[in-house]
Amino acid sequence: MIARFLNENLTLLGSTGIRVSPLGLGTVKFGRNTDIKYPDTFDIPDDNTISNLLSLARDLGINLLDTAPAYGSSEERLGRLLRGQRAEWIISTKVGEYYEKGVSTYSFTPQDTIKSVNESLQKLKTDYLDIVLIHSDGKDTYIIEQTGIIETLSRLKEKGIIRAFGLSGKTLEGNMAALPVSDLVMMTYNPAYDEERPVIDKAYETGKGVLIKKAFESGHSINPQESIRFVFSHPGVNSIIIGTINPEHLRMNVKWACEAIYGCRL
Repeated sequence: MIARFLNENLTLLGSTGIRVSPLGLGTVKFGRNTDIKYPDTFDIPDDNTISNLLSLARDLGINLLDTAPAYGSSEERLGRLLRGQRAEWIISTKVGEYYEKGVSTYSFTPQDTIKSVNESLQKLKTDYLDIVLIHSDGKDTYIIEQTGIIETLSRLKEKGIIRAFGLSGKTLEGNMAALPVSDLVMMTYNPAYDEERPVIDKAYETGKGVLIKKAFESGHSINPQESIRFVFSHPGVNSIIIGTINPEHLRMNVKWACEAIYGCRL
């Protein structure tokens, strides 16, 4: 019942024309388990486990997947495991950060941005990307205003290679700077960190999309249900990205989202 209800109530991502589920599945744990901020260690799941989790996500009404080149083998595994299912998913990936041999490096040049997009297309086995986000190193405003990455992504959008783009930012100022020149932002927002609420206010006023990361404080939240209720209390939020490889956690998060948004009592 929850899945049917969510499928019938997909949310428009700002003015992009893209309709997304209230929860998206983050896939960093599909391909990387080093140098991340989760409180507990974990093993990277095998293909069968991931395939079952993806099937469960779709059965629960989720249509949004979030990945990145910096997520280890996540893109390659999604490309392999989603073969024949491309039309069923909204895929969001990133440019700017690369993670190899335990080290993150960053580049926001036009040349490296185009190279990254082409590599993601190849790994994901698709000829278009629904969403491309700039994977910030924290120098948000500089990236937006000085590197040429916005103009590069705009040209890729004009060519139909990507449908929408924006910033996965780390600062209030950066996310604010991104709103006028892009389609959406991905930002941190949770009960312990609401300093960037003005970004959501502005996005809502101007028809820009908002994806929320770290709603559970990277796994440190003691009350995920309350976190979901808090985030969705703002009408400008389109979707929360939940990074999990635990099927029961996924089921509970969807249930709580349905209760918070639609008043489901299931």
